[in-house]
Amino acid sequence: MTIFFLLFYRLRKMKMSGIDKIKLPIDTELKEFEKYFRDSLKSDIPLLGTILNYIYRTKGKQLRPMFVFLSARLHGETNENSQLAACSVELLHTATLVHDDVVDEAYERRGFYSVKALWRNKLAVLVGDYILAKGLLLTLEKKCYRFLHLISRAVEDMSEGEILQMKKSRRLDIDDETYFEIIRKKTASLIATSMAIGTASVTDNDEIIEEMYRIGQDAGIAFQIKDDIFDYQDKGVIGKPTGNDIKEKKITLPLLYVLKNSDSAEKRRILRLIKRKNKNSATVRELVQLVVDKGGVEHATQKMNEFINKAITALNQFPESEAKSALIELMNYITTRKK
Repeated sequence: MTIFFLLFYRLRKMKMSGIDKIKLPIDTELKEFEKYFRDSLKSDIPLLGTILNYIYRTKGKQLRPMFVFLSARLHGETNENSQLAACSVELLHTATLVHDDVVDEAYERRGFYSVKALWRNKLAVLVGDYILAKGLLLTLEKKCYRFLHLISRAVEDMSEGEILQMKKSRRLDIDDETYFEIIRKKTASLIATSMAIGTASVTDNDEIIEEMYRIGQDAGIAFQIKDDIFDYQDKGVIGKPTGNDIKEKKITLPLLYVLKNSDSAEKRRILRLIKRKNKNSATVRELVQLVVDKGGVEHATQKMNEFINKAITALNQFPESEAKSALIELMNYITTRKK
């Protein structure tokens, strides 16, 4: 029976690719998580229940719960607290997406209408607040105060990162140090929290928990750089770069590299175009092509690989296991994904 199971497992894995292979070691945990997360997005208030159900049906890949479960498996056996940890992280992530769409005035999310688009700003803000509160209450009800600390730290970092980015978008005076501070707080903090909280669900070792946080932070920075690169690469149905960051006056690493390596006159011209004509399609295309031609995407890709390699190197200090291999595959996936 054991030989049959191993053969079945290997054949199944051979037929899988990408994200499905990574999920295989935590397949059971993810199936249990689906119900746990769905139940957390319920309300007796009809309108709220409708919106929460819509959010659940349009959910993404749930990468962060994967980081939670694989981190837990790396250091022990997953348990009920691991489910709580994954749900808390995903609720926080979901709440921030709802709020982000209000801040960014975005009408689409993952190819669907955003909550902001369908129910307008006031309801979107309130629903985001409700989801965040649900996650915090879950940890309090289970008396998981370490979880509460980790989640609260993430909320603080993400809020500071968003505000800092808004400030710099208005002034267009960002530098490398500020850019990395923004993405460390705004994006990397949640992946770092995912790895730390997953670890905290199976061990009380503060040193290991914080080490996993640092590893997750480097992986999260690489994740965000990949997102920033997407803006300058052909993608989507139309097969063209979106240039959304330029439209929103966000100076990310590819453009930042070009600005640093341009003479003062060219730098002023680029900033003037972003400030005055950032909604003009022809101008956006011109700036995207300029960034590509001057090596901005190549530089960002190099930096992304440095951060993910740093994370993987740190991860290699732990004993070999199926969970460790899957975590490394997940880190490689977030920097090679197509969307």
